[in-house]
Amino acid sequence: MAAVTIQMIKSLQNRTGAGIMDCKKALIEADGDEEKAIDILREKGIAKAASKAGRTAAEGLTAFKICEKCGKAVIVEVNCETDFVSSSPKFRELVDAVVDRLLEKAPATLEEAKEITQDLFTDAVVAMRENFVLRRYQILQAAEGESYGSYVHMGGKITALVLVSNGNPEVNRGLAMTVASSDPYYLTLADVPESEKARELALAQKEVAEDPKLAAKPDAIKAQIADRKVASRLGENCLDQKAYALDPDGKLSVAQLCKDKNLKVVKFVRYMVGDGIEKSAEE
Repeated sequence: MAAVTIQMIKSLQNRTGAGIMDCKKALIEADGDEEKAIDILREKGIAKAASKAGRTAAEGLTAFKICEKCGKAVIVEVNCETDFVSSSPKFRELVDAVVDRLLEKAPATLEEAKEITQDLFTDAVVAMRENFVLRRYQILQAAEGESYGSYVHMGGKITALVLVSNGNPEVNRGLAMTVASSDPYYLTLADVPESEKARELALAQKEVAEDPKLAAKPDAIKAQIADRKVASRLGENCLDQKAYALDPDGKLSVAQLCKDKNLKVVKFVRYMVGDGIEKSAEE
């Protein structure tokens, strides 16, 4: 059997785009013959998958799964190239398999998550002939007294997952609907980074200083007005300031709901397919 060197592995990787370990295994199986190793990778779909890796995957689905027994939940975004494929049963099967694998293995990083699901994506590329990407995921763990709420919009284009302390199924679902519809960045004003608060305060102070209607106001009053501007603007990005989705009058804030029901939103995650991804003009 021919010895497989790192130079041989790198050469095969450059030609196929396959992973290092896949190249090494193929070369060992091919007894060091690079052409045979390429054929082996192609037969397994690995080289074909690599050839599609440069194409932008901006469509796809978001999904979640909750394990009631272990208290874990996972939420994912898996991307593909076309909306046609994203609505196919085969792609849904891929997403479901990815969700199950991540919930079972609970990887700590995206790199690890991609590694443990690589075989699923390779098989999918061979079957559907598109580029597929595990873009992001989060795993949540419920503590005692905590429960989940979820909401899926537009067949999986948007998925929201909330972890709530002292909640109940109806309220939790309403909170997830609120997250899905209002797209908050933070739970409360306290969670906003100080750097962001400082930028907003500088802008608000400048606006107050240049407002002729406020020229005669004492400095203390001007400072209060600036602070209120900051709280109002940043509050628009906070979940607790959003109107609770299931309130028929649209006036009940999440903060007031939590106070009335004696509950607390511990964490929320919202994924929207393709959010922030740009395609080239050709694509």
